[in-house]
Amino acid sequence: METSEDFLHFVWGQKLYSLTDLKTTSGEYITVLEPGNLNRDAGPDFFNARLKIDNTIWAGNIEIHQNASDWYKHHHHTNDAYGNVILHIVKKNDQIVYRPNGDPIPTMIIKYPSRLEENYHDLLAARSRIPCESRFHEIDPFLMRIGFNRLMVERLADKTTGIVAGLSYNNNDWEETFYQFLARNFGFKINSVPFELLAKALPLKYIRKHRTQLKQVESLFFGQSGLLHEELLGDDYFIDLRNEYGFLYKKYQLKPIEGHLWKFLRLRPVNFPTLRIAQLAGLMCRQEELFSLIMEADSPEELYTLFDVRASEYWDTHYRFNYSSRTKIKSLGKEAIQNIMINTIAPFLFVYGERNGKEQMKDKALEWLDKLQPEDNTIIRQWISLGVEPRSAFDTQSLIQLQTQYCQCRNCLKCHIGYQVIRHIEPYD
Repeated sequence: METSEDFLHFVWGQKLYSLTDLKTTSGEYITVLEPGNLNRDAGPDFFNARLKIDNTIWAGNIEIHQNASDWYKHHHHTNDAYGNVILHIVKKNDQIVYRPNGDPIPTMIIKYPSRLEENYHDLLAARSRIPCESRFHEIDPFLMRIGFNRLMVERLADKTTGIVAGLSYNNNDWEETFYQFLARNFGFKINSVPFELLAKALPLKYIRKHRTQLKQVESLFFGQSGLLHEELLGDDYFIDLRNEYGFLYKKYQLKPIEGHLWKFLRLRPVNFPTLRIAQLAGLMCRQEELFSLIMEADSPEELYTLFDVRASEYWDTHYRFNYSSRTKIKSLGKEAIQNIMINTIAPFLFVYGERNGKEQMKDKALEWLDKLQPEDNTIIRQWISLGVEPRSAFDTQSLIQLQTQYCQCRNCLKCHIGYQVIRHIEPYD
């Protein structure tokens, strides 16, 4: 298999090459003072490197290629951005290269144990969902846990883009944006999109006008969901909601979403969108400035109380409109509240702290995740089967980030575990 430039970047950046008798192709001795910082954008591969070549100290950039001739294939000789390259590192020196001003560039052939590359290719070729699964016993558990902090911050940062876009859409209104993301969370994965569309079709200003009247708020939610138009006839509650909505629909000139967007198939009844909409309506009636209250909370326990909401009485004997069921109070439930804390509240606190320079909000998001119970899903069960013991939601979110952003993408060169597997030999001294 051909050596990738990413792998050569990895070898250089991690100092896994031979550190003795480093020479340029013209015989000059090289001492690496600073390998430089990897550049993930356009331009040379490593910035701000410092080298001693013979008796002269050089400061500048480094470019790495599989073949020296790639310098010309990539047209670096015509790009002034490469004028400050102080060393050209190659696997194969098949051509002398020059800077854009015509000066020759010192070139070094990089040498490293062949086993490093074999280990990397083994990971790429692995058929298991976790590439290093067969060698996981080689991983130092302490070093793995150290990486959780970086993975957790990465996961929260990845969610920043969507929240920032939502704030832009809502003119920087944190309450409106939080409401929309909270609604999306109420749909979990299956109905997340229609829930988000529902929240955008029913702005908070209309809910606030009627929040003291639960049936009116329910009529707004169910009317805007399109579910009141799915049947012509129904029971008294269904007809009352539709009549109430008919008045509010005209008053506010509302535009509902399509009822066919909602999915019921293969869902447990407790997760039916009708029930979740009723619970969301109940929650929004109880609190007017929900995100503000969350920011003032001191612990996850306060949030369990804040989100301890039940659907209205009708839903004690229903999961869908017009179909009776055995009596059961339909509370949101501790597991659903924890899901909201993990996937909506913590990211919002983190982004709020980031955007407003409030480090205590970012710390609160991380501390709360560390206090929540670990999640139980397919991804987490895979890690547990390998001997990983997650202690909290902080750990499980880190493991989900590891699986989705590194393992599934075979992004092993940037993974702190992949690094340990790849270099599981003694590199040259």
